[in-house]
Amino acid sequence: MAGKPYRVNGAWDSEAGVWIATSEDVPGLCCEAATFDELVEVVVALVPELLVANNAGPPPGVSEIPVEVIAERRTVARLVA
Repeated sequence: MAGKPYRVNGAWDSEAGVWIATSEDVPGLCCEAATFDELVEVVVALVPELLVANNAGPPPGVSEIPVEVIAERRTVARLVA
């Protein structure tokens, strides 16, 4: 695996109860999943397809595409009285 990874942003949507992925590096990427691990699986499956479909993929002969999924989930911790 060589080259700069394609960056994917993951975020928790508390209203919908799902993880959402988007990316400025991967045109058209927008997907969701119930868990973070499932989101990564979906992202890994979609990234090569979207890169090829949008003529934005790595150079010919490259067999692996580095993907970096950056996620953030905010919540609150409650103090015990």
